[in-house]
Amino acid sequence: MKYLLIIAIILGGCTSADTKKDAPAQQTSTQATKGKKQINLTILLDLSDRIDPRSNPSQPQHFERDSTLISYLTDYFLRQMTVENAYATKGKIRVIFHPNPPDPGINLAAKKLNIDLSDMEPKEKKTVYKTLAATVAENIGNIYKTTISQAQWPGSDIWRFFKNDVKDVAVDSDTTYRNILVVFTDGYIYHQDSKDNDANRYAYILPGLFDKYNLRKDKKWSETIDKLDFGLISKRDDLNQLEVLVLEVAPSPENRNDEDIIRKVLDKWFSEMKVKRWKIINSDLPESTQKKIHSFLES
Repeated sequence: MKYLLIIAIILGGCTSADTKKDAPAQQTSTQATKGKKQINLTILLDLSDRIDPRSNPSQPQHFERDSTLISYLTDYFLRQMTVENAYATKGKIRVIFHPNPPDPGINLAAKKLNIDLSDMEPKEKKTVYKTLAATVAENIGNIYKTTISQAQWPGSDIWRFFKNDVKDVAVDSDTTYRNILVVFTDGYIYHQDSKDNDANRYAYILPGLFDKYNLRKDKKWSETIDKLDFGLISKRDDLNQLEVLVLEVAPSPENRNDEDIIRKVLDKWFSEMKVKRWKIINSDLPESTQKKIHSFLES
């Protein structure tokens, strides 16, 4: 009923915008949203073995947690559509991978999750509003189901995405947009084709590196990281128009303190790339994570 009511409000705004143009209620709404930016939301999925129920069992399973949180992000996008009327809303939302999986079915599913309201007519926007939640649920389900059944885990090249593509994909040149990139990952960043190394900087974060530098047993591991300048290789410093939300960081059960190391490495990397603001959230029950996401999005 809630969605039906909201749809009715949008439809009403669309069919009688001219007649309501000078109405007090419309003026109040406009004043309340003045200065509010349109949302440009990019969701980057790490389809590595972190989602494999056999090697990384959890309850709920990690793919189930991802799906619930993506639905929450979709609901947030839809709520933003109600802030503006159907004529004015021009938000964008997309689901991406890096690199794209070889399976054409997965890429087709992701293509259906690439929505750009800025070049749509009001009638098309209303269709998006009514169907997006179901479209996302169906296609995200297909993406995870196919990936898990194929059980091929080359990793996710999050490092190279930030090195080469993040600005073109996730940052809109139109300054009226709020650019938000949501990254789903366990925090162990790795892809089989990205093994760059420069001194104590790497294109990946793996447990083997923590052992190599004895960080897991070093009580002064944070100072050691600073002293060695250990971390991810930074190749840019121009992301001051991008907000980054990292979700589902999950250290190995045998080394829970890996999360602290991962956080420090990512904090340093985002800071060097001049990311506008970011938040790193560990894996938890979706209800708890949703509250943290809400806090980030609304602040």
